[in-house]
Amino acid sequence: MDLKYVKRGDYYLPNIELQNNNKRVNLGKYARLRENYLRNSKPGFFNHLVMKEELIDHLVEINNQACSYLETLIRQLAEEENVTEKLKTTNQFEWVQKMNNIKNRAEEILLNELIYN
Repeated sequence: MDLKYVKRGDYYLPNIELQNNNKRVNLGKYARLRENYLRNSKPGFFNHLVMKEELIDHLVEINNQACSYLETLIRQLAEEENVTEKLKTTNQFEWVQKMNNIKNRAEEILLNELIYN
């Protein structure tokens, strides 16, 4: 790859153009959190992904992994704590309380293991 340089004031800067693949992707919550984390905490890796045009693919993959991992965690935690459909029919308030607690814990685990790592 030949790099061409453009003079800006007293400096020569590489003239880098990213190709536009016309990909329209809706990034989910976890992809946006990952992007923000990389941009602020790991700028070298973030810039590497941008330069290689792999950022969107990375974010889409992280979002897909996060969603499936969250579902799995919620299901496992609910089974461990015996939060079932029977509880839902007999005591809805308790079921909602327990499921909210499980969802919050699962999301915290997910963020620490997958997004902020």
